Amino acid sequence: MPRKKIAALAVILFLMAIVAVLPGCGGKSGPKYLRYSVGTEPETLDPRKSTGIPEATVEAQLFEGLTTLDAKNNPVPAMAEKWEVSPDGLKYKFSLRSGIKWSNGDPVTAYDFEYAWKTALSPELGSKYAYQLFYVKNGEAYNQGLTTADKVGVKALDDRTLEVLLERPTAYFLSLTAFHTLYPVPRRIVEANPKWAADPKTLVGNGPFKITAWVHNSRIELVKNEHYWDAGKVKMPKIDFLLTESGSTEIAMFDNNQIDMGENAPPAEYPRLKKEGRLQISPYLGTYFFAFNVTKAPLDNVKVRKALSLAIDRRAIIDNVTKGEQKPAMAWVPPGMADTSPTADFRATGGDFFQDRDIETAKKLLAEAGYPDGRGLPAIELIYNTNDVHKAIAEAVQEMWRKNLGVNVSLTNQEWKVFINTRSKGGYQIARHGWIGDYADPMTFIDMFDSTSGNNDSQYKNPQYDNFVRLAKSTGNQEIRMKAMHGAEKLLLDDAVIAPVYFYTRVSMVKPNVKGYQRSVLGHVYFKEAYVE
Repeated sequence: MPRKKIAALAVILFLMAIVAVLPGCGGKSGPKYLRYSVGTEPETLDPRKSTGIPEATVEAQLFEGLTTLDAKNNPVPAMAEKWEVSPDGLKYKFSLRSGIKWSNGDPVTAYDFEYAWKTALSPELGSKYAYQLFYVKNGEAYNQGLTTADKVGVKALDDRTLEVLLERPTAYFLSLTAFHTLYPVPRRIVEANPKWAADPKTLVGNGPFKITAWVHNSRIELVKNEHYWDAGKVKMPKIDFLLTESGSTEIAMFDNNQIDMGENAPPAEYPRLKKEGRLQISPYLGTYFFAFNVTKAPLDNVKVRKALSLAIDRRAIIDNVTKGEQKPAMAWVPPGMADTSPTADFRATGGDFFQDRDIETAKKLLAEAGYPDGRGLPAIELIYNTNDVHKAIAEAVQEMWRKNLGVNVSLTNQEWKVFINTRSKGGYQIARHGWIGDYADPMTFIDMFDSTSGNNDSQYKNPQYDNFVRLAKSTGNQEIRMKAMHGAEKLLLDDAVIAPVYFYTRVSMVKPNVKGYQRSVLGHVYFKEAYVE
């Protein structure tokens, strides 16, 4: 063979070898890293400030708390290798692992935890989840400006020892230490740059992965964190989080082998995906609902709110729109959490508070409010964030209200960050909403509507409701706790602060070659031990 041909052949073979090892190129199996559509653009990746599931999903790979949740959603050692609890349940002493590091190689210390928790509580930061630290002694007082940070019951005794004092015994406190608001943050980095979490160059974490790129509204790239204490169990070299709010885009990417997992497939595609063995329906501790701004006319009239809620056909929405084996919600707290005993379910004990599609009662209430058949009712707007399913549900409910009550409601779509800001500031009348439990206790739903809650987007303030919450939080007696929370839920539904629609399931499209990941009923997905075959 001529020398030139041999040289040309060598070049071709060399190029073929390069192509064969490039991510996403060549080979039927695709890349050996994970491509996951997380949904919308995260509002922030500062765990002290974030509120949404997309944010929590990314943060669960970048950070790690004192504990993490195992496959049964029980707290197990993570940054803390062990802990001691006083007999009265008011003092926790956490011993951190030796040699734990941030992704930049700096040591993770108990002082980072103390700093993170106290700044999450600080009025200046404005964390919507600050109330999850109100269990800590003087946490609420500090958040409300009634005391100083040094009085808050969290203190680093040395680099590896964190002491936490609680206001009262809290059975689920260890589970809370796995929640993102209680993750540590690197004090040195944060104090040097308040915008540290917006830039991959300064976003330092302590989890199994670290961030290397963030192309807004496009993708977030994570790679294995070599400084992670349990790096030997991390199998994947990289995760690509794809950012899209479009279900049609997501299913197209899935079918074209551009992503391996996604959470927003159009419901119309569920039968096909199920037949192909690529659809996964799993338990999900959450409720989809519409929030009423109880301060905005005409939604400041409880009879109007009740009429709108009763006129929704929840079964029709599930059968015709969501199609994910959800259950109609005629209450607030979803099933799946214990009541007075581990074998008793809070939802089963509490039962339903109204009938689905009770048009007769809805019409009567609207007439009693002064708007028979919707006549004379001021204009009402419903807002929802960009998502094909949210749009379809809003349109279905809009038609139900028009047909069943003679009420005309306009719809407004908002991009995620704008939507969250609008809702949190009360700049709406009716808003699409959803809530996933932060831990497996009914309180994670009940205290959302406490007057002090940063997530109380309905602007609901009822001293009686607050008293129920405080009573439930003041004791470890399950009989008293559950009775108080049942009372709070009844009051919430009697006041029609929300219109529950359905209890969630988690519907995902997953390729069969994605293995080893862990799903939580709380909405988290952990990829620490995941791999792609």
